[in-house]
Amino acid sequence: MKVFVTGVGGQLGHDVMNELYARGYEGVGSDLAQSYSGIADGSAVTRMPYVSMDITDTEAVNTVIDQIHPDVVVHCAAWTAVDLAEDADKVDKVRLINAKGTQNIADVCKRLDCKMVYLSTDYVFDGQGTQPWLPDCKDYRPLNVYGQTKLEGELAVANTLEKYFIVRIAWVFGLNGKNFIKTMINLGKTHDSVRVVCDQIGTPTYTLDLAHLLVDMIETEKYGYYHATNEGGYISWYDFACEIFRQAGMTTKVIPVSTQEYGLSKAARPFNSRLDKSKLTEAGFNLLPTWQDALGRYLKEAQL
Repeated sequence: MKVFVTGVGGQLGHDVMNELYARGYEGVGSDLAQSYSGIADGSAVTRMPYVSMDITDTEAVNTVIDQIHPDVVVHCAAWTAVDLAEDADKVDKVRLINAKGTQNIADVCKRLDCKMVYLSTDYVFDGQGTQPWLPDCKDYRPLNVYGQTKLEGELAVANTLEKYFIVRIAWVFGLNGKNFIKTMINLGKTHDSVRVVCDQIGTPTYTLDLAHLLVDMIETEKYGYYHATNEGGYISWYDFACEIFRQAGMTTKVIPVSTQEYGLSKAARPFNSRLDKSKLTEAGFNLLPTWQDALGRYLKEAQL
């Protein structure tokens, strides 16, 4: 099986390439940079083919993917800077990447009759209430530009293809890039206390564990919408920060504040990021390990 992976300069794309390599699959990585720009950790990305590709360039997408002719495209590339996406001069660019770029890839997948995996987000919902969001729920009311454009990407895939996996994730952390854990550890080294919101509820997702699930998925034809985060229960960002410092052996005090009290975000954030993952079990996929276990493994691997 040959797999083309976009966004390998990011957290998830990096780990998907490693997982493909570990299973003996042929992987080809891609990102906007002329050469791989992620961490040089001896990872599979540096040992497998890499090609520069701008997903917003329709002609380039057709040329590159035609030449590779993959069996599967795992589309990890996206605009993910949620607050920056709210700037008036950035909205068109965000839409070009998250919606038009995704449409470009879906169109090629349709023509080549290959499978496509699209990584989406709980931000396609309005984040209200307390009930976990179901994968096949169509009650979309995104709160911000990022969520709206990711929803447009979802619809581009679902309206174009039949062989697709749309996988919504939340609170992502991995080795290759910035994330909440790294931010907390760095703040804890220079501050006695940190303020963290306590009224946004969800579950973290370790890209290493997620990558394993995604490769499990592409080995099947169990297409459709899925939700995937680590197990271990629903928590707040405050809860997550407390556990980060506990496992890291740091004494930094975590002060719980409401989203309104925190007040630093341009983009509206969902209060309810609970994702129902029962469809994974129903389809015969293994659930991800607990987020507590994932955090422990991550801290060791990242040497934070």
